[in-house]
Amino acid sequence: MLPPEKAVQALRAAGLTQAFVSSSSDLGTQKLYAAAPDLIVPVLRPYRRRGETSTWHSDPTVGDMVADLLAKNRYAGIGEFHVYGEDAEKPVVQLAKQYGIFLHAHSDAEAVDRIFAQNPDARVLWAHSGFDDPEDVAAMLAKHKNLWSDLAFRSEHGGGGKVDPEWRKAFMAFPDRFMIGTDTFTPERWFYVADHADWSRAWLADLPPDVAAKIGHQNARTLADWALKR
Repeated sequence: MLPPEKAVQALRAAGLTQAFVSSSSDLGTQKLYAAAPDLIVPVLRPYRRRGETSTWHSDPTVGDMVADLLAKNRYAGIGEFHVYGEDAEKPVVQLAKQYGIFLHAHSDAEAVDRIFAQNPDARVLWAHSGFDDPEDVAAMLAKHKNLWSDLAFRSEHGGGGKVDPEWRKAFMAFPDRFMIGTDTFTPERWFYVADHADWSRAWLADLPPDVAAKIGHQNARTLADWALKR
């Protein structure tokens, strides 16, 4: 429905310099990376196809599939994967440790805690900031020094060119730990990437310039540089 060239065009039209991208299956990510290696930062989603968000963690063959792809291709992280509670205790955590890459977890706070219990040195990007309130997100960031939060598919933190007061507190307390995101989980959402970028720049402008730069691009680049150092 959306050829790789069109997707890359959408990212460039939005003025983006780099983007974490994952897909179900990984073939989509590889096509995008081949089309724009300067722009695409590949992340490995442990799904063979759409619709496996609630079954992948109970599939005994997923670990081998992920290991095979990690050995074959270059990735900055594993994810976005959906996992909650005790289901977070899966081989992907150790694979991320082995390859020195981050985990992009769509999860609740308990799952994040369990990931760090398995590997205290893990680096985790918390998808959608767990859909938690800003004060709860801040508490998790204080608890785990290697936890980052993305703001994908959320809008309550900014609007009308202003930052919500409670989110401002979290951003100012942890300026190095947040990053923007879009979540193009359906093809048509690619055509709104530019609008989302404009909207994000508007509320970022309500923050001190150094904080806005970190959330807008520097934090993501720092995480990517760490993961791709190998």
